[in-house]
Amino acid sequence: MADIHVEEFYRDVAIALTQLYGAFPRRVNLFVEDIAGPDEPDEFGLHSRRHMACFGALLWLAEEGLLRFVDTIHQDALDQAVLTQAAFIRLSSPASEALTASVAPGALRSAAEAPPSVKEDFSTHIHLFRETIRSGSSSRISEVVRATFFSDSRS
Repeated sequence: MADIHVEEFYRDVAIALTQLYGAFPRRVNLFVEDIAGPDEPDEFGLHSRRHMACFGALLWLAEEGLLRFVDTIHQDALDQAVLTQAAFIRLSSPASEALTASVAPGALRSAAEAPPSVKEDFSTHIHLFRETIRSGSSSRISEVVRATFFSDSRS
């Protein structure tokens, strides 16, 4: 099992990219609280470790070329964020059957009985992101994010 901060990182990445995909191609403000949950700064105005880890994950996504933004809104949000072409294409592309079977086995059965356009939608990386976020399983979220963006043999 990975360290908890790594599991949180994968969850934050999945949620942020899913939100941006849902708004694509519009630029939107990407709020840390919408991803990591509410945060109450301390008496010195400093955010919690969890809030700052999520904010750091968003900045890292931009540094790695998966999203663009115009500015930060303090340490609370990215202003006018949008997916890059590479991230949009990757999320829209079909995932391997092996990945789909390992993280969403029911989706394969459902897709087999569905019309071709629905089968195509069920096979995309973004569909797997949505399904694993809904499941709440940290290990599944981690697996999908790693397979989609961070593995050498992108499924």
